[in-house]
Amino acid sequence: MKYLNPKADLTFKRVFGEHPDLVMSLLNALLPLTADQEITDIEYLPSEMVPENPLRKNSIVDVRCKDKQGRQFIVEMQMIWSPEFKQRVLFNASKAYVRQMSVGEQYELLQPVYSLNLVNEIFEPELEGYYHHYQMIHVENSDKVIDG
Repeated sequence: MKYLNPKADLTFKRVFGEHPDLVMSLLNALLPLTADQEITDIEYLPSEMVPENPLRKNSIVDVRCKDKQGRQFIVEMQMIWSPEFKQRVLFNASKAYVRQMSVGEQYELLQPVYSLNLVNEIFEPELEGYYHHYQMIHVENSDKVIDG
């Protein structure tokens, strides 16, 4: 019997981009959310974030969705590591964050943006473990900062 590889880009997007129960389960299992913060419902958003100015950079993520509270979630499967990956994660999350507001809206309306990135290689080899939680700065190792 043959199975599709869930790490393959197309398979990953089909599984988690078309089955809300699976992406909610993945997010709830891997994000550091408390019981009262768990995701119970999602709405898929376009995975392509086209810039308003055509001279700006276009962004395409694997899965992008939001919950009833307005929190956004970006999920990426990254098989081939590049040194710029952390900056790309920050860029995509920042773009999703700033696009929440229109002219005249209050900053208090901004909701968090979570980016869950499944990476095929160890990208912090000097640190123990396979799970790394950043809030712009690595939660357990404050010397690890995402530049920018």
